[in-house]
Amino acid sequence: MASGWAKEGAVQQQIDDSINDELQRVRSQLPQGESLMHCEECGDEIPQARREAIKGVRLCVTCQSEQDAEQKPYSYYNRRGSKDSQLR
Repeated sequence: MASGWAKEGAVQQQIDDSINDELQRVRSQLPQGESLMHCEECGDEIPQARREAIKGVRLCVTCQSEQDAEQKPYSYYNRRGSKDSQLR
C-alpha cells in the first residue's frame, strides 16, 4: 500500500497505538483498593455481589449509573494528520 513517506506497516502501527492508548486510559479509571460497604455519594449499602464482582467499588449501582451518564465522551485525535481529516 502506497502511503507517501510512511514506512511499511505504519498504518497498522497507528491503529495499534490508538488501541493501546485507549486501553491504558480505560484501565486507569478502574477502581482500585478495598471495596466500600456503603456508597460514597448516597450512603446506601453496596450489595455484597457488587463488592465481590468489582474490586475497589465505591458507588452503588444507581450513583454509578448517574456518574457514567454525566461523563463526557473521550475526544480522539488523528495520529495520521491526513489532509482529508483536517478539512472536515
